[in-house]
Amino acid sequence: MKALIAYFSRRGMNYAPGGMVELKVGNTEVAARLAAELCDGELFEIRKVGDYPFDYRECVEVSKREMAENARPELAAAPPDMSSYDSLILCYPCWCGTMPMPVWTFLEGCGLSGKRILPLCTNEGSGMGRSEADIRRLCPEADVAPGLPVKGSAAKDAGPAIEAWLRSQGVI
Repeated sequence: MKALIAYFSRRGMNYAPGGMVELKVGNTEVAARLAAELCDGELFEIRKVGDYPFDYRECVEVSKREMAENARPELAAAPPDMSSYDSLILCYPCWCGTMPMPVWTFLEGCGLSGKRILPLCTNEGSGMGRSEADIRRLCPEADVAPGLPVKGSAAKDAGPAIEAWLRSQGVI
């Protein structure tokens, strides 16, 4: 099974147990790279034009505004052609109870009809939020597998959980 691992991740100040930490590499990118290694898939970074604020609280305010406006931020790179992939491992953090709005832009720009989508959501306690339902609504002709919530601050240690999930879904 040929998989694309598309991920949205944010560097900068981030919430973690015990307070704020500065991330040189975002938690979701760490998890996405683990998934790519495990299934020998190709990586694609979902990035919007322009960066989110470095400061966590400022970033939260921007993301809340985007959610309230149902925004579709312009992406820095167009989604890849999905015709050669069987599945999409979609990795994102839980923002405002769902996916960041650039992920919505990405999903709407992909041809995912008949494809399998495997959501992996980093979070610090909110789990998948409503993201699985949102993916199903955005991609009604895709097969959306049960997602994997990964604690963001423990993403570097999530390899065994990611491997077990990918095996249970027949990706590896």
